[in-house]
Amino acid sequence: MGETTNFEVEKSEEEWKRSLSPAQYQVLRRHGTEPAGASPLNAEKRQGEFLCAGCGAALFDSDTKYESGSGWPSFYAPRQGSVGTSQDKSLLLNRTEVHCARCGGHLGHVFEDGPAPTGLRYCMNGAALDFQPK
Repeated sequence: MGETTNFEVEKSEEEWKRSLSPAQYQVLRRHGTEPAGASPLNAEKRQGEFLCAGCGAALFDSDTKYESGSGWPSFYAPRQGSVGTSQDKSLLLNRTEVHCARCGGHLGHVFEDGPAPTGLRYCMNGAALDFQPK
């Protein structure tokens, strides 16, 4: 990731490649973005929790998911302490990247155009998430 941060879950790049699908590896480890509308998690409406596909950490509760119209699963708040952020200037824009606090995997970005109560839109790549129904 180019950072000196140590995470609870750390693997070599070869271990990540073996444990993730190609799409998951591209998003979580290479900071990729899946095409808008590509994730079946966009339509997920059941009660449950969204986990990091890289390490299984619980990131978002289904109660915080909403339809943003962006084409990616969107949430107005993560579980406390589950994600970290950093500045992303890769597209000549100043965006806030969201990563898993446990393994450092890239999840997506957060924007200040979401609904109440936070006003935030955590725009996540579905490839970075697993859904666990309750």
